[in-house]
This record gives sequence, C-alpha cells and structure tokens, in this order.
Amino acid sequence: MRIPMRSYIRRSLSRRLSLLIVLIATIIFVAALGFMFVESRKAVREEAISSATETLDNTVLRVNSLLDRVVIATDNFEWLPARHLNTPDSMFTYSARILRCNPDLNGCSISFEPDLFKDKGRYFSAYSYNNHGTIETTQEGNEQYEYFYFDWYQMAKLLDYPVWTEPFVDYNPEAVYTKEVIASYCKPLRDNDGNYVGTISTDISLEWLSKTISEVKPYPNSYSIMIGAGGTFFVHPDSTKLFNETIFTPTLEKPDTALTALGHAMQRGETGVRQLMFEGQDCYVFYKALGSTGWSVAIVCPESDIFGGYNRLYRIVIAIVILGLIVMLFVFSRIIGHELKPLHTLALQAETIASGQFDKTLPKDKRIDEIGSLNHTFSNMQHSLVNFIEELKSTTAMKATIESELKVASDIQMGLIPRVFPPFPHRQDIDLYASMTPAKEVGGDLYDYFLQDERLYFCIGDVSGKGIPASMFMAITRNLFRIIAQQNRAPWEVATQINSFLTRDNEQSMFVTMFIGMIDLRKGLMEFCNCGHNAPILDGKFLEAKDTNQPLGLWESKAFVGEVIEDIRDKQLLLYTDGLNEAENQQQERLGDERLLELMQDSTHLSSEEVVTKLKAAVINHRAGAEPNDDLTLLCLSIKSL
Repeated sequence: MRIPMRSYIRRSLSRRLSLLIVLIATIIFVAALGFMFVESRKAVREEAISSATETLDNTVLRVNSLLDRVVIATDNFEWLPARHLNTPDSMFTYSARILRCNPDLNGCSISFEPDLFKDKGRYFSAYSYNNHGTIETTQEGNEQYEYFYFDWYQMAKLLDYPVWTEPFVDYNPEAVYTKEVIASYCKPLRDNDGNYVGTISTDISLEWLSKTISEVKPYPNSYSIMIGAGGTFFVHPDSTKLFNETIFTPTLEKPDTALTALGHAMQRGETGVRQLMFEGQDCYVFYKALGSTGWSVAIVCPESDIFGGYNRLYRIVIAIVILGLIVMLFVFSRIIGHELKPLHTLALQAETIASGQFDKTLPKDKRIDEIGSLNHTFSNMQHSLVNFIEELKSTTAMKATIESELKVASDIQMGLIPRVFPPFPHRQDIDLYASMTPAKEVGGDLYDYFLQDERLYFCIGDVSGKGIPASMFMAITRNLFRIIAQQNRAPWEVATQINSFLTRDNEQSMFVTMFIGMIDLRKGLMEFCNCGHNAPILDGKFLEAKDTNQPLGLWESKAFVGEVIEDIRDKQLLLYTDGLNEAENQQQERLGDERLLELMQDSTHLSSEEVVTKLKAAVINHRAGAEPNDDLTLLCLSIKSL
C-alpha cells in the first residue's frame, strides 16, 4: 500500500527535522543571497551609471572644447570685418586668417547683404576653406548659390544673435569643396551705426564630431547618438537613419511615452539617464546637451551588457545552492535518523510515567548527551511529581486561607467608609449618595463625610497603586481627614496637615489625589481644596480649580490653597475617581470626559442615588465584559433650599 508523502514525513521525526533544517537553511540562503544580489545589482547599476556618465561628460567636454574654439575664433575676428567695410576685398584675408589661426576649422564665410558694395555686384561672400592643410579663398555667391536665402545666413539675420545651424550639406554646384556635412556658427555683422550688413559663418566638419562621439563605447554593444534641435539623427550607427529619421520616428507607428519623454528631454537640453525600451532593447540611455548648439548627445547601453556578468554569476550561484540543499537534506536525514533512535526507548519510559507508575524503576542509559540527560530527567521527574502533588495540596490550602483573609480585609476596608443612606435622615436639605467598587479584593479609593455644627465635611481620594498597600494608605488618609477636619479646619488647612503627616517616613513614595470640601449649610457657602484630583462636575460642567495643588504625600509643601463658592444650594455636585472617565472596554477605549459630561447634563433632575446608579450602569455597559482597570468611587451631593 502506497503511503501518502505527508503521512510518510509525519511518521518520522528525523525526516521532519531534516526538512526543517533544510527549510531554515533555504530561508537563510534565500534571504542572504537575495540581499547580496539586490545590493550587487544596485552596485552594478550605480557603477554603470557612474562610468557611462563620466564617459559622456568627457566626450561632451571634448566636443564642447572644439565648439568653444569655433565661437572664440569667430568672436575674436568679428571686429576686423566690421571695422573695414570700406575695403571689401580685405574680407578674403580675414576669413583666411581665421582658418590659419584655427586649423581645426573647415571653413569661414564673411557674407554681406545683396548690393551692399556697389562695385561688387549683388553677391559678395568671402569664403575660405581648408583644403587638406591648404587655405584657399573664393567668392561663393552667384545666381546658382544665392547664399543670403540659406538658413545659415537667415538665422543670424532674423534672430539677431549668434546661432549654431543644424548640420547640413552645403549645396553649391560650383563649389565641390562644400559637399561634406558641416555645422556652422553664424553671427550677425553690423556697421558702425549698428545696422545689419551681413553674417560671419565659421564651419566645422560633422565627420570629426561623429567620429569623436561614435568612439564612445562603455560596453561592447553600446553606441552613441546625436540629435539636433528638431530631434533628427546626426550621429547614429545605422547610417540610413542619418538626416532621414528623428528620435520620434518609431512613435509614429507605435506610441511610446518613454521614448517621447526622452526625446523632449534631449530637445530641452537636459542632462540625465533614463531606463526604457530603445530600438527593440531594454537600455539605459545617458544624455547631455552640447553647449548652446541645441544638439544633444546620448550613449545607449543595453541592459544585457550592463548586467551580463551579474546574470551569469546569479545563475551559477543558484545552481550551486540548489545542489547543496539537496546534498544537505540527504546527509542530515541519515545523521539525525541515527541519533534519534534512543528516543523510542524514552517514549516507552514516558508512557510508564504517564500511567502513574511513579515507583517503577526506569532502565538506565549510559549516554552523556542530551538524550542521556533526558533519561536522567525522567527518573528525577518521578520523585519530583510525588513531591509536587504534596506541595500542591499545601498550596491550595494556603490559597484558600489567603482568599479568606482578603475577604476579611475587604470587609474591614468597606467598614471604614460610611455606607448607610440616606446618611442624615433628619435633614431634608441634604441629598448625598456614594459608592465604592474596588477593581481587586481591596482597593485604594476612599470617600468620607460627616456633619458637624451645621457644616458638612466631605472628601474623595485615589491612592497610587492597588491592593493591600493602597488599602492601608487609604485607611490612614481617611482617619487623618476625620481627625483634622473635626477641628473645624478649612479644607486647605486639612490638606496641608494631611500632607505633612503622609510625607513622614514615606519610603514607598505613595501618594493620594484628594478633593476636600466643606459646605456651610446655613449659607450654602462651599470651601474646597483640590489636591491633584479629577475636576468635579457641578451642574453638568467641570469645576476647574484656579490654583493647582500637588497630590498628598509626595513632598513637604508650605501650604495648600483652596477656593470658595458663595452659594452651592440647588446645584448638583459629582465627585469621582478616574475609574469612571478612564474605564476601558476590550479595545482599550476609554469612556472619556465628553461622554461623562453628556451623562451628567442629562442627570440634573435626578437624585444623588439615581445619578450614581446611572453612572455605574454606564461604566458596565462601556466595559462590555472587560475586567475593570481601576477602582470606581462616586459621591454625588446636592444641598436644597428650604
């Protein structure tokens, strides 16, 4: 019967461990190699960009140096023709002199407006050219070659500033020396009155530019191109495209936004690098403008050239890793299978212990490795289980005792605070109700009140921390309040003396936030002191203290300050601890101050007991089953006018 692969693996721990180890190794290898190859690819790309950009910069620098020489040569000789317009024949000497001083130039033409010189006729253009090292001069204007209609002449005239022409073949049937492709730097000539009289044009051979640019090959299959202002190819490895196609030609049949964007960027004279499909290949194109000519040079580098070595290394490493993982799986399976054989014996021993035979002697194993240690541990476990069972019985009994004592402590704590309501049945003007619900068996909240000489003293507090320490600190604070307030002290005086007692020998640095108040029932006047406690709510609004006092017990303070409300009769006052507004549900969302104000604004017509009951129900609904995160204490009070 054929066993499914999943069952075959699950039945053997050695197989699972082997697969797990190989899986972990695979994850590590994939992560490490993935990171290495990603970073390597970035490094290769950055190096390619740096190398190609540097090569392009050097090429553009070489070309610009020649173009700058053309511009400088023209600008330096411009003043000679302008000064000697009265001797037109001298123009041949000046055009020839420019070439003699600048042997890299192909030709120079000093051309004038038709009929400018009456004795020279309609055409006068002094043209010198470099004929294999010999400077020759001629008059190039005639009826077959009306130079003043050509772009190189008209552009300088119409634009009225120096300009580079697009490369062109100067068509002049009588001047065979002009048949090669040239580019001209043309500059307008003016007489002493500033009137345009002609154009001085200096030529360079496009063959030299093309050779210089085409020699740039950062990679074996990379090549260079140059386009003019209109996007026409002037340099390209495919000679059929020269002067016949533009960089945008492929987009006429199939729109290509990336290629269009590249062409426009080169036309704008920008410098940069773009990754795109160029002439059927994924390429990186590095481009840069040539000075002020309006031309742009680009180096096209196929991705296969840039990442060729990287891709070969990638395939080799992946093959090695896969082969290594297969070998690792085979070797680990054999080794782990041999080492785990003793576990079968340990499994039988575990069944013996699990059956409750703690007194049965287990066979000994002489191994000193982890399996031998495990066998020794099983033996010790027999004795430990017996002891543990006895200790568990003792612990259970002790826990029951502690829970009983905590119940007694809770009863004692609750007995410290007044719990009989209404508290003053003989007084119809006092409506007071309070409630305290600890988050644990015992808590750290407190409230208290008493009536003395027509004065109603009351307080609410929240001790830092929870449990037994907080309950003891609470009991001390409550007793101090009773003792000091019964001396007919003002609330701030009560706070000052309580703080003085609590700061003594307070090694645990415990403190209590507290609100202490006193109401003169004859006048309705209320004095109060807020010691870092939550702001009470008076008639649906927070009663913010003008002066801020510290909590009690933190450190010695000279005196606490309080405030007075002239008449609090017929107003509803709510004191509470942060177990109310900070009550959290299972999503740890708090009840919040805004919700609390909403509840109180709708409760001004209720009695104090009804207010407290309503707020406790709101907290329970908000928690929605979540455990209480803090003690909840409420005290609602109103003094009625009789």
